[in-house]
Amino acid sequence: MKKIPMHEDILPPSDDYIFKALLTHPDAEIALMDLISAVIGRKVVAVRIRNNELPVSDVEEKNERMDINCVIDDGDQVDVEMAGTRMQEIAGQGPRNFTNKQIYYLTDLHSSQPSKGVAYYKLVRTYQITFSMHTIYAKRKGYIHESNMRFADGELASDQLNAYTIELSKLGSVIRKPVEEMSALEMWSAFLAYASELKHRELINELIEKKEELAMAGEILTNISRDENERARFMSRKKFEMDITSDLLTAVANERETWQVVLAEVKAERDAELAEVKAERDAELAERDAELAKHKAEIEHLLKLLEQQKEKE
Repeated sequence: MKKIPMHEDILPPSDDYIFKALLTHPDAEIALMDLISAVIGRKVVAVRIRNNELPVSDVEEKNERMDINCVIDDGDQVDVEMAGTRMQEIAGQGPRNFTNKQIYYLTDLHSSQPSKGVAYYKLVRTYQITFSMHTIYAKRKGYIHESNMRFADGELASDQLNAYTIELSKLGSVIRKPVEEMSALEMWSAFLAYASELKHRELINELIEKKEELAMAGEILTNISRDENERARFMSRKKFEMDITSDLLTAVANERETWQVVLAEVKAERDAELAEVKAERDAELAERDAELAKHKAEIEHLLKLLEQQKEKE
């Protein structure tokens, strides 16, 4: 299979649109089966994609889900997606947004099966596979995280619902391995994370030489990258995303500046009130001091008169 030229400008498969365009390509069926097999740990010999439409008319349509919804050979459902953009989380609550989204899509897909007149034991398994360019579980070791329904002691309760998260941001130790020692999923993960980076092009070509399915994916990705329309759409999406980010940062900066002004005004008002209270308190203390001084003088005068009276007697 043909290698990717060392200086070829390749679009990143870590972009969710490019990811879907790559793996839903008519020539990518074998590659998609191999990728799914690498994740779920069993051989997939057939795949049927159920949502292959891509938005092309408006960059704002990028907000649609860029997932790959498919059915594999035994009827099991698999949803594959690339999370190229970091999901905002609420401080102190961990990856709650991400996990809730993953659970929502997983259960939504699972419950979409026709159930009328079907015995529950005949329902197929559902897999949600998410590749992420950003770290989701910072405190967990490794980059592959599988979650499913288990009892409190860890024993598997059901294999009906299965979620896989592959953190492509944690591949440091993986790409230092010799290619011969990499697993299929490690090879795919390195390809998805670094195919567009020139500094890793030698590694990518080694992977392509070693694995036929990656060679297929590399050839498709190269052709997509050479398509002027695809590149223009990619640049438009990136500009749109940057504009949104810039607008959000500007809004945050303006809000911060507004709050700084408000806080300064509140502080000035509070300082003025404190100064007024202090002035009133100082005036009261001064008045008391004057009264005490007056009483002291009167007492001293009376004592002096008593002294004089005693001397006369």
